[in-house]
Amino acid sequence: MSGAPERRIVLVTGLSGAGKSSILHTLEDLGYETVDNPPFSLLDELFSRTDRALAIGIDARTRGFAATAVLEAIARLKPETGLTAELIFATAEDSVLLRRYTETRRRHPLAPQGQVRDGIAAERALTDELRAAADLVLDTSALPLPALRQAIGKRFGIAAEDGLSLTLISFAYRAGLPPEADLVFDARFLRNPHYDQTLRPRTGLDPEVCAYIRNDPDCGAFQEAIRSMVLLLLPRFVQEGKKYVTVAIGCSGGRHRSVFLIETLAELLRQAGWQPLVVHRELDREREKGLSGPAAA
Repeated sequence: MSGAPERRIVLVTGLSGAGKSSILHTLEDLGYETVDNPPFSLLDELFSRTDRALAIGIDARTRGFAATAVLEAIARLKPETGLTAELIFATAEDSVLLRRYTETRRRHPLAPQGQVRDGIAAERALTDELRAAADLVLDTSALPLPALRQAIGKRFGIAAEDGLSLTLISFAYRAGLPPEADLVFDARFLRNPHYDQTLRPRTGLDPEVCAYIRNDPDCGAFQEAIRSMVLLLLPRFVQEGKKYVTVAIGCSGGRHRSVFLIETLAELLRQAGWQPLVVHRELDREREKGLSGPAAA
């Protein structure tokens, strides 16, 4: 068991248009319960009622907002045993905030009838004290969204590999591509056990079927190419903030070659430290229907 605190409370504040919502969404993906702009009078109740990691968005739109009140709320939390309370402040340069408001055509909350520039200046003055007291100040002026997610994940989340849900699927082309697949590999060029009368009723889980496919002169190179490609891309998917990745390998019937290759890939990825979920789509469908005996490969 890790030495992480029992509960973690993160207050997210900052300038409107600086990325507060993106930070909250990232924390939600990391498993935090998130609440955006609750009435300030409810803060203490939110703190006391949750037993999960909690992220709360607070800014100038929040009813009862005041920098001193936010700091007092954090001060009340910090003495509690088994709890960590931290403050994130999101900011950006005026020119960047102006551009973002122009692109979205939204009104600034502190200048609903006036110029956006005036709203930005008023909000800076209102939140300067919070920026000075923040545990983490994030300037998003030149920070791409994937980099922002990565920064939040490193500071407030679990290990990157543990945060990625990896699924490997075998399938039959004749039944259609898995719509959730991020990467698809076609194994139909490999020698087909379907044409061996002894192997036809078996599946890619059978050692004899595995040996038959493995004897294809191009099988080893194909397996290594898939392994190298997937191991190259997975860390980059993590950096981009992806939470779900699906790798699919298909053959004609989804029972022999694709099953063998998915099982092999799963073992290679486990050796590299990943924990994939394995799904054999056509075999699972057969089990659901109570089918037995030979099927098309």
